Amino acid sequence: MSNIDWTVLIFTLVAVVVYGVFIGRGQKSNESYLKADNKMPWYIVLIGIMATQASAITFLSAPGQAYTDGMRFVQYYFGLPLAMIVICITFIPIFQRLNVYTAYEYLENRFDKKTRVLTSMLFLFSRGLSTGISIYAPSIILSSVLNWNIYLTNVLTGGILLIYTYVGGAKAIAHTQKLQFLIILGTMAFAGYLLIQNMPNGIGFKDALYLAGKSGKLNVITTEFDWKDKYNIWSGLIGGFFLALSYFGTDQSQVGRYITAKDNTNAKMGLLLNGLVKIPMQFAILLIGALLFAFFSLKPAPVYFNERSYQFLKDTKPEQAAVFEKEHQDLQTKFNAESKEILKLKENNSPQLQKTIQDFKNTQTEVKELHGRVEEAINKSNYNAEKTDTNYIFLYFVKNTLPVGMIGLLFAVIFLASWGSISAALNSLAACSLKDVHLIFKKEIPDDATELKYSRLHTLAWGIFSIGVAMFATQMGSLIEAVNVLGSLFYGPILGIFLVAFYFKKINGANVFVSAILAEIAVIAVYQFDIVSFLWLNVIGAAAVIIFSAIGLLFYKPKDVTS
Repeated sequence: MSNIDWTVLIFTLVAVVVYGVFIGRGQKSNESYLKADNKMPWYIVLIGIMATQASAITFLSAPGQAYTDGMRFVQYYFGLPLAMIVICITFIPIFQRLNVYTAYEYLENRFDKKTRVLTSMLFLFSRGLSTGISIYAPSIILSSVLNWNIYLTNVLTGGILLIYTYVGGAKAIAHTQKLQFLIILGTMAFAGYLLIQNMPNGIGFKDALYLAGKSGKLNVITTEFDWKDKYNIWSGLIGGFFLALSYFGTDQSQVGRYITAKDNTNAKMGLLLNGLVKIPMQFAILLIGALLFAFFSLKPAPVYFNERSYQFLKDTKPEQAAVFEKEHQDLQTKFNAESKEILKLKENNSPQLQKTIQDFKNTQTEVKELHGRVEEAINKSNYNAEKTDTNYIFLYFVKNTLPVGMIGLLFAVIFLASWGSISAALNSLAACSLKDVHLIFKKEIPDDATELKYSRLHTLAWGIFSIGVAMFATQMGSLIEAVNVLGSLFYGPILGIFLVAFYFKKINGANVFVSAILAEIAVIAVYQFDIVSFLWLNVIGAAAVIIFSAIGLLFYKPKDVTS
């Protein structure tokens, strides 16, 4: 990067850290540190919810996901709006009425202490692991730009955000997320504009869309039902609904955002608006990936987007790499020529156009097959790096195409997106491990100052844990997919516990506790044997808790309970 880019990057990051420390100063109690004194208006709640979900993984990996698999990933969010309505009707009023620090406090009220601890532990395990993946995402950038070891950049990335998260708590997180998200949206929109402006030979937005469509990258809706297809309209509407219901309704990283609201109305407004704007935002980010495919069908693309990994292959197996490069050059020349020919003929729907489109698709398949062989060779070379280059596609475009200054800003954006989600996750992990585990087993109730000290120590401990997880995230492929698969392994049973709590009043704590354990075992078994795609795991997990609990009524004597 140029000196200007470095200046933009460092200034942006330092400004956000200083702002976070400043705005979060003067913490004196857990009410302020973990819940921001319940003073957040709806627009801060909205931005906090979106920024917590839209991590660096969203902005780094989603364009690469669309580049390789098309835009059908957006169907993953189709169940989101309905889930927001259900949460506003059922979840928020209960959490607000009980004035909880964590979602799992309610479960002790409704069931018993062990059910609360079990659910919180499921959350802590899943969110702790996924936070580590979220730290790894921006570490890729530092590693690629500075040519530093990925393990060093994991420590650096996770360590910086700990400064204002440790000091300022929920208040610092909420206000820095507001600043971060505004910078992110503006910069990503400008990056999309520059992508179109950099198309060769005066090719515009419509031409790029046409090419993306003919390559199959605009496959937004997939109606064919297939249990093993990860992204179709059925898995999105049904599996996505259950995943969103669990994530936004029972995951403390999201619950912690809207329980900071002033009142029920502000919490509901923030959540409902998230349901409305999330799909268009994700669509736009995926569209950048589809347009990137059009861009690289008109301009030379690299043999492999992860340049460090490919350089290792060249150094260790130069003859094999030379064969790959020769084949790639021939295919790329052919592919670029066919793309340009399609755009020349597109106004005239002639047999020649159809033949050229078919040739274009055949060459696209050959390019994909070559890419697979290169990837396999790299993975067999014992180089400790990512299994795919999906996370590097957008990064490659940024580094090699965008103007001076914009590169530094876009790198800063990916850091800011990461910090927004990770800081909220660390805050929620600290709240849960303190309130649902630590203090439950502590006989004496600490004073405000001691409890605040415990909260900060829990934040620090989870930060260190997440950095440790990031060290093992290099073999997970597409990060946006990996983090959602991980969540789906645990979200179903957690959601099932809450659904039983809300809607099945005769079921008691002993019953649901055993049912939740059995449901988690069932979900892991279904995933291990690859019976269905991961989105359905959320449905299976939730349904299993309800079914096992219903069966349990035959063995556990019902008793009256109140919520």
